[in-house]
Amino acid sequence: MVLFIPGFMQRGDAWRPVAELLPERYPSVLLDHGEHTLEGRLREIAEAASAAEAGAGPGRIRRPGRARREICRPRSPAEPSPGSGTASPGAPGSASGSVVLVGYSLGGRLALRAAIREPQRYAGLIAVSATAGIDEPATRVARAEADERLAAWMEATPIVDIVAIWERQPLFADQSDALVEDQRPGRLSHDPAALALLLRTAGQGVLEPVWHELLRLDLPVLAIAGDRDEGYVRAARRIAETAPRGRAAIVEEAGHAAHLQRPDEVARLITEFLDAEVG
Repeated sequence: MVLFIPGFMQRGDAWRPVAELLPERYPSVLLDHGEHTLEGRLREIAEAASAAEAGAGPGRIRRPGRARREICRPRSPAEPSPGSGTASPGAPGSASGSVVLVGYSLGGRLALRAAIREPQRYAGLIAVSATAGIDEPATRVARAEADERLAAWMEATPIVDIVAIWERQPLFADQSDALVEDQRPGRLSHDPAALALLLRTAGQGVLEPVWHELLRLDLPVLAIAGDRDEGYVRAARRIAETAPRGRAAIVEEAGHAAHLQRPDEVARLITEFLDAEVG
């Protein structure tokens, strides 16, 4: 089972163009977060992985398609955790998990930390346009301060204006107008206060780097980046060099959102990884 994790200001459906290209032997779940803190989202990832392995779970919606594609939405607090009362994947003494995490940008950072925290729960990790953190303390502090200013602005700004500014970032300058428009409904569905909270708890400036922990991660890891996204190309190669079972793949003619710009190529890379490491 493949568990797709969206980036900042995205919904689970952002991964659908890639998920629908995977072979039928690799069913997938598109995680649609309801939590907006680091710990809340890590908990949702773990719960979604447990539900995926159990083969059922509340809040999951079957979608048409050649292979099984589902959206996993968070449970209400009153609902029991999937598989409660039984050993969960990754619990001491249990077998290794069968779920492969695939995360983009913020979702990639979350996937890295989820795998490092509970490696026995998962079968592999794929990070797209992600990094294991900012090493230099002064740079990290500066990023945290910038993120705090952005969070404060978001709290006082209508979502329409936030999205209009977000779409004009240099990071997304190589995306076509049609691609930007396709992403807009998902971005507009977010609450500014929730986005601000997410920045304050899971932004790159507040997260401690986990490069040293990657050295001990005994999972197959694939780091993907678009060739026009130079900073994340370096990060992907560093992840591959650091993780004992890591590898990197660079997608040509793509920038920060390689999975949206070249879904066919990213789906091919994911399939090759799954065939080699899981299938």
